[in-house]
Amino acid sequence: MNFDTLTELLQKGFRITLGAAASAVEAVQDPQKSSQKFSEIGTDFNRLADELEVRGALTEKEARDFVDNVSQQMPNPFQSAPASQSTVNTTATSVVDASIQAEIKALTEQLSAIRTEIEQMKAQKSQA
Repeated sequence: MNFDTLTELLQKGFRITLGAAASAVEAVQDPQKSSQKFSEIGTDFNRLADELEVRGALTEKEARDFVDNVSQQMPNPFQSAPASQSTVNTTATSVVDASIQAEIKALTEQLSAIRTEIEQMKAQKSQA
């Protein structure tokens, strides 16, 4: 297998996964819109993969733009430090929102169910 082909395959898989995650979040926010969108696609898995890849590429670009924007606003930590330095002791505490954790768990379960359903459909298609 060609290295470029493997890289493209991994990148496509990443974008499809990212697109699926973004679509799952969108489905939670607006269930009617996303059910209509996915009912139009039906069982055309190639079209679904293409749609998710495009969505993933868009999400990836938005994330990169956001990170670039934030990093430009932050001061450079590698510049020379001021002459007087002091030590600051801090304690890290985790912030956990139970509703967000429950939502993430529900989305993970939905993605798992979708993945299982797709695998079952592929198996049925290959047996036919």
